[in-house]
Formats: sequence, structure tokens, C-alpha cells
Amino acid sequence: MTALDAHAAHHRPARRAARWPLLATLAGVALAGCSQALKFSKDDSGTVLAYQTITARNPAEPGPFAVKHLYYGSGTDKRRAEYRDSVTYKTKTVDVTPFASVPPAQAGDRKDFFGFDLKSAPINGRVWYPDGPGPYPLVLIVHGNHSYEEFSDPGYAYLGELMASRGFVFASVDENFINGGISAENDGRAWLMLKHLEAWRRFNDSSAGPLSHRIDMQNVVLMGHSRGGEAVAHAAAFNRLKYYPDDFRQKFDFNFAIRGVVAIAPVDGQYQPTSRLEPLENVNYLLIHGSHDGDVSTFSGIRQYERLRFTDGQEHFKSILYMYRANHGQWNTVWNNKDNGPRSGRSLDLRTLIAPEDQREFAKVVISAFLEATLHGKTEYLPLFRDHRTAGHWLPRTMYSTRFQESGYRPLAEFDDDVDLTTGEPGVTISADSLTTWKENVIPFRGRGTDNQRNNAAWIGWNNRIAGPDTMRTGRPASFTVTLSDSLARALGITESGAVYFSAAVTKDRPGPRALPRDTTRRDTSKAAVEARRKAAADSARRAPRPPKYNADADTIPFDFTVELVDSDGRVARMPASRYGPVRRALEARIYRRKGRDEQRFANLFEYVPQTYVLPLADFAGAGGGFTPAKLRAIRLVFDRTVLGGLIVDDIGVNPAMDPAYLAMPLGHP
Repeated sequence: MTALDAHAAHHRPARRAARWPLLATLAGVALAGCSQALKFSKDDSGTVLAYQTITARNPAEPGPFAVKHLYYGSGTDKRRAEYRDSVTYKTKTVDVTPFASVPPAQAGDRKDFFGFDLKSAPINGRVWYPDGPGPYPLVLIVHGNHSYEEFSDPGYAYLGELMASRGFVFASVDENFINGGISAENDGRAWLMLKHLEAWRRFNDSSAGPLSHRIDMQNVVLMGHSRGGEAVAHAAAFNRLKYYPDDFRQKFDFNFAIRGVVAIAPVDGQYQPTSRLEPLENVNYLLIHGSHDGDVSTFSGIRQYERLRFTDGQEHFKSILYMYRANHGQWNTVWNNKDNGPRSGRSLDLRTLIAPEDQREFAKVVISAFLEATLHGKTEYLPLFRDHRTAGHWLPRTMYSTRFQESGYRPLAEFDDDVDLTTGEPGVTISADSLTTWKENVIPFRGRGTDNQRNNAAWIGWNNRIAGPDTMRTGRPASFTVTLSDSLARALGITESGAVYFSAAVTKDRPGPRALPRDTTRRDTSKAAVEARRKAAADSARRAPRPPKYNADADTIPFDFTVELVDSDGRVARMPASRYGPVRRALEARIYRRKGRDEQRFANLFEYVPQTYVLPLADFAGAGGGFTPAKLRAIRLVFDRTVLGGLIVDDIGVNPAMDPAYLAMPLGHP
């Protein structure tokens, strides 16, 4: 977060502090005159979240276990009694300096404050655990950057209490000593997480203590917030390495059974091993982020999601849930709405934020469901990550965009490998009919910088109206088709229990009408014939009903399109895309208080977060017309439900045979 501002605020001389109330009042009066009016995207949650198809118990409800608490740490903490007088397990300090360093100008103040430096960093944590014999899976969470004088680790108690009641040992890790005014330290944060796991292995192996042999060290999930959200991905990668990537002298020997990673509003690329973005593989992965994040205002974590690969033949999944009106700090009760330092209300428009209780309720629902699916094997919660509408009654009333992919997914067209518009993966061809736009390009971030999502997609646009005096005339609906060769289809072995995948985001593209088709017939060019045609056209224009006025900036026209699946016999089955996920225009977010500041700060007032649609082939087989899923040959997006518009389309693929447990839960909207 904005730790330097917070740090500076704590160290202003007292004589200046007395002036702040008056200055704040004057600033508030000045800002009131230039604050922008509240404006949100049209809320469709009343219909989108009106259904509940998952019949399992709400994962945000407390479980059957009584919850107990303890602390572990150095036993010598200068600032906090819990890590000095109340530790159940004493831990040894570690030297973080090979991975992180304090600027020399801060070293003295920091050592005075903490009583130690990074050569003797403590392994401190606060723990919530079930009252029972176990063994229980282990979950560690780590905060991100903040003022080191306002301790961040207590801010996840609401998650700790819930998860312990549901049969998880949950620990919030103290890394406050690495906060504030330090940069390029996320590798240090990651390494510290693995040192905590070493301590947990000792707690579990010990013959004494309340956690002796009560931890299932074969089932571990790491969670992180902000810089911690990047750090836990680094930790999962470091866990498999023999050496620190930037210095072979630092040997690694961790090899913990890390089954999943949860990233809460993470940064990405603050640390880049060997000068590239960290690859990640073979873990379940959950990413949550808010549209009104006043700190990590660009959704950089989406790149981490894109880089994750499943290569070990085991079952894994990854998911994104993007929450409208959520901010950065309300995931942590200490940070709350201070996304821009202690005076956030002077620069950020706090009126735009969802209630903190709702934001944290969402976190409880999705994080608990993720842990239940990943560590307890409760697959009944997986439909939430494919289509969040299946849990509509659990989710706070706002809007969400979701991404999803699982290890059974096989790509057909992902648009990253070549510059040929007509090719996808080997054995796949792509074609289009009547589009006004068709190109492949990178998906940008909302910010004005040159950075982007590092992920290409197909950009397509259409207008089914035909130019001319009859402005209501439309032509054949535009379409975009992905075709499988016979050999590829046979190799995939697609079954009726399979599914088609694609992700799409609505763009601001508003193409003009199509040109009139050329008249190639021989025409009478005499003066009388030309005049007769002119009069006929004028009469037709007068009689034609006026088209509705179209406001390109208003979310007033429903957006939808049709998905057609074609088999090798030419049989076609059709479904609306909206059956499998919301199809809506981009969610606009104004973060700043001052009018016009968002337009200055961002290239767009929204982030492109393509929504994933998972379409069970059994639905299409049962739609009539004789479509046979095993003979699937083409996936066609037909733009017949919205006259004009644009889409970003990505990650078109299939899962040849989904797990039957997934199919037991309806994925489509009623």
C-alpha cells in the first residue's frame, strides 16, 4: 500500500500536527466543490444473483469445531506482548538480507522501533485451530505492504475464526518488519513463508505441544494479500527449486505439499526471477480483486492467472472472481478503506465502496469454498468458480466477473502463438462472416502506461444494420467460427459429458452500418429512370420507422449473442451465451474524489476482465435437432441478439469429459 505516506504521517513534528485539523477542514471544503457525482454501472445483481443451484451448506457459515488460539514467535518482541509473553512455540530468528534489504536511511529508525534488523527477523504468527484430534490441513496467510507501525497480521481474524471452525489450521504470518519503504523485497516475503512452513513441520513433529501430530502437512494452501499475493506465488515456485534463482549460493530444500494458492488483490512483477515474470504450475489457484481498488488500481494479478499451467496430469483448477465496488484494504480489518494512506478520504471517493462487511462476506464465501474443494475434496463447491450465479444467494448484492479453467481443458484458439487470423491450435481453422472488426491484439490494462495483460485475444466487432435510406434494414447476423479438423476431433475424444469453453469481454466498439451491397445488374440509366429511383428511395425513407436513439455510453440495451455447435453431419444446436454467464458491458469504476481525476489517471474507466463461459455439451445434445457431441466440428458465435457491438474473445477450448461430480450441479442459468 502507500506505506511511505503512512510512515511519514507518524513522524511529523507535534507542532505541525496541531495544524492538521484546520488544514483538513479547509481541504474538505475545497474538495467538496470539485468532487464528482456518484456514478456506477447499472446493477443487474437482482436478476443475476436470483438463483441458487448449489445445495451444499454455505461455506461462509461456521463449521462444527470449537476454535482455539495460540501464538508462536521469538518470545522477545519489543512491541507486541502476544509475541513476547504469550507464545506457545518459541521460534528461531532468520536472516532475510540475501533476499531483502532496508534503505540505509531507514535502518536506524527501524532497529529502534523493532529492536532487531533483517539479519535476525522473527518467525511470528497468530493461529486459529480446531478443537479436535486432527490431523487438519494447514493454511497460511500473509499481509502486504503497509505502515510498519500499524501491524497488519491481526486483520484476517475473521477468516481465521471461520476456517478453524470448518476444520483448517489457519495462521496469519507477521511480516510487518519488512513493510514500509522497502522495494523489490517480494522474494524475501516468499522465502519467509517457506521458513514458516519449516517451523510448522517442527510443531507437528514435536512430541509435545497442542499441535503435535495434528497438522496434515500433505495438504497446505498459501494465501497472500497485495504484495503478499505476489509473494505466495513466488513461494509456491521456490518450493520446487534447489537454488534461489538469482544466487546459487542460497540453497533451497523445501518441497512442501502446497496444494493451492490464494491471491487477494495481488501485485505482479515486483520481483522478477532472472528478470522475467515468475512461472507457476500445478496448484489450485484463486484470485480475487476489486474494481475500486485505490492501491493496486490495475488488475495486474490477471497475468499471474494467465501464466499458471497444469502439466502433471493431476486434477487442478484456477479461478478469478472480480468484485464490483470492492477496494484494496477492506479484505483486512486493520487496513479497511485506507487504500491511499491514513487520509484516503481526501483523495479517494470512499462513497463508492461496498460495505466492508459485504466485501469480507464475499471473501469468506469464496475462500472457504476454495479451501473446501482443494483441501477437503468437496467438489460440490466447484460450480461457484465456473459460474458464480450457482451461488447467487450466498453472494453480496453487487456484480462479479469470473474466469475459470481446469486441468481437463484443451485449447483450440488462444491467439498468442502466431499472426495468422485464420489459424488456432494445430488442426483448428478460424473464419468470420460479416464482421466489421477482426484482429488479434494484446488486452490492455486500464492505466495509461505501456504495460498490459501480456495476453492476446481476438477483437471482433459487428453491425448487422445495412447503410441506406431504410435504416432499420439488417443483413445476415455476423459470426465468428472455430472449426476442428476430423483428425483433431478424433484425437480429443469428445464425449457428451464434455464442455465447450470460451472467455469474452464486451468492448466499447460501436461500428457503423454495413455498406449497401453492390448492385451488379444492368440498370436503366435514363434521366427518367434515375429520377424514379430517387423518388422511391425518398418515399421509403419517409415511411420507415425511426430507429431508437442509441446512447453509446448508456447501459440501456441488453447484450447477448448465440453459441452454435455444429457436428460433422451438419446438425446444429443453439444456446444463448447468457445462459452460461452474465453478458454485460464493462464495469465502470471511478475511484478518485476529484472530478476528472480518473480520466487523467486511467486510459479507461474500466478493466477488461473476460468472463468465462463453460457450456456442457449435454445441454446442446438435449436441445433438439439431433446434434451429437462426439461429432463436434465447429463452435460458432453468432451475433444475432445485439445489433451492433464488439467483443474480446479468448481461451476457446473444450474439456472432452468433465468429472461427473461437476455435471451433477447445473452450470447454466434456468
